[in-house]
Amino acid sequence: MKKLLLIRHAKATHESGYTDFERPLTEKGIKGAEAMAQHLLEQGIIPQLFVTSPALRTHATANIFTDNLKLAPSTIIKAIYEAGEPTLLRIINELPADQDFIALVGHNPAVEQILYTLSGAIKEVPPGTVALIEFNLDAWEEIYEDSGKLTYYDNPKI
Repeated sequence: MKKLLLIRHAKATHESGYTDFERPLTEKGIKGAEAMAQHLLEQGIIPQLFVTSPALRTHATANIFTDNLKLAPSTIIKAIYEAGEPTLLRIINELPADQDFIALVGHNPAVEQILYTLSGAIKEVPPGTVALIEFNLDAWEEIYEDSGKLTYYDNPKI
């Protein structure tokens, strides 16, 4: 069985002076990511590996999760940054075979689209949202449209 934890980056600033790639998390975003990491810990939802976009807001979000869950630093996959749903599916299909539970930290609208594509779940995915999809499959490359089931969904209430 493969499990994928989709995470949309936490709330980031929209202030001028930053490129989109360099936008930092807001204080509210940091607190929200810390709260979500704590919720995952309490629920025993602990991925083996985190992969993330290289953008500052996603990488910072991933770092908050890995620090709080006491995991190795996340792996950066450049293609996540501007990925649409087809690219995210390709990335998921190419995840390391020796890992059964991986978290992917990315951006909307792609995270919301891939959640729907893989599970059929129609959910809004505001900043900081986590969504666990479980697949009754043995390999990442076997994952396709409607092959998973949404088993956990939460977002910061801060």
